Amino acid sequence: MFFYTIIGGYVLTSIILFKYPRLLHKKKNIKFTCQHISHRGGAGESYENTMAAFRRAVAIGTQMLELDCQLTKDGQVIVSHDQNLLRSTGVDKNVSQVNYKDLPILKPTLPIDFNPEVEFVGSGNPEERKIPLLKDVFEEFPNFPVNIDIKMNDDKLIEKVSELIKLYNRHEYTVWGNFNDEITTKCYKANPSINLLFSMRRVILLILFMYTGLLPFIPLKESHLEIFLPSIYLRRRSTPVASFLSYEKIICRSIDLLLMRPCLFNHLKARGIQVYFWVLNSEEEFQQAFELGATGVMTDYPTKLKKFLEKRTNP
Repeated sequence: MFFYTIIGGYVLTSIILFKYPRLLHKKKNIKFTCQHISHRGGAGESYENTMAAFRRAVAIGTQMLELDCQLTKDGQVIVSHDQNLLRSTGVDKNVSQVNYKDLPILKPTLPIDFNPEVEFVGSGNPEERKIPLLKDVFEEFPNFPVNIDIKMNDDKLIEKVSELIKLYNRHEYTVWGNFNDEITTKCYKANPSINLLFSMRRVILLILFMYTGLLPFIPLKESHLEIFLPSIYLRRRSTPVASFLSYEKIICRSIDLLLMRPCLFNHLKARGIQVYFWVLNSEEEFQQAFELGATGVMTDYPTKLKKFLEKRTNP
């Protein structure tokens, strides 16, 4: 009888705290809330990860820039997604093998990773195709939210990004991390005052904590949960990312069943943790994400998302 009383008390307390987490946890004080996030500055409408893309996205009205960082041979932090330059520039060299001044410019036409049937065809203007430094972004967009994906497990890269964030006093307006737990852990240790992403390992733990009733009792160091809609991997069957998912439907349905829970997202948001879905490029996906309780959506098409949000606000 005592055992059942203990179990019943645990379940009841867990349910109450799951619904009202601020009874136990102080709400995170994040300086920004973003519905509209431009992936690589809007890779479907501009040359990805360039100053031209970032300027255009901000002019459209995006609320956050998402970008990726790599380290050059001479120790410069650049904004670039790939470790190897072949896909984006046509030069088969790693970023780490090239000094910043010798970096090639982007190709006139670029594949869109999250819209594999389509390529971005730009103006071809060489000025628009230059690979920028991270400090260029910080200088031009002070106090503007920036989401940084640390692409390499490189202590020097993490250290230099941390130094730049400190130099430009961007702790409160920057989010960083990676799906790799080791990288994200190093980011947190390097500077725990910067907003932090959930790694994949921490997402799995989040699911386990939720289904065991432990989540309401556990403090979370992360400030932003960035997850994908299962459907986007099925959309990307022809891409390298999807090639290793030999059981795409099983995996996607499992994620859909376990993680796509509005009650979880509402719990996190009540604790001040923002929930972003990536990388969504159609109105149907935008609608699904917000119906699930997303704080914001990351897209390759800033104009399309802006129109959707305007229509959603003023139907």
